[in-house]
Amino acid sequence: MVAAPSGPSDDYRALELLARTPYGRVSVSMRALPFVTVARHVVVDGQVLLRLHGGFGYAQACDGSVVAYGADNLAGREEGDESVWTVQFVGTARIFTPGPAELGLFGRAPRSADDAPFIPEYLCIEPQFISLHHLEGVPARRVEHSA
Repeated sequence: MVAAPSGPSDDYRALELLARTPYGRVSVSMRALPFVTVARHVVVDGQVLLRLHGGFGYAQACDGSVVAYGADNLAGREEGDESVWTVQFVGTARIFTPGPAELGLFGRAPRSADDAPFIPEYLCIEPQFISLHHLEGVPARRVEHSA
């Protein structure tokens, strides 16, 4: 089944939901192989700004390339919240240097990535082909521990 294209109000809602969660996953092809990595994101004026670890070379692989980005609220649901959503989009990523206001939106960077000092690099993406999927009535999974 193919997702119905979203309209401007759906795109706005998708970006609004995306702004509620701090992390997502960026996907791109690197040396002809696909990869996915975690990124911190903020939404500013309809663009999605990403902070990722520069030590892996992912920002350079993404720069100028069409990337896919996705985030959800699966890990951040509170007790009694039976709403699940996912946002996905594609767009061309560009390396950029954030200003003081944008750095403030990202907050403190992680101390390390895979036991190496975290080196922040930043990408800017203008979302295109946004899809929003929203499920209602999804009970939170409870994990029972055996004694």
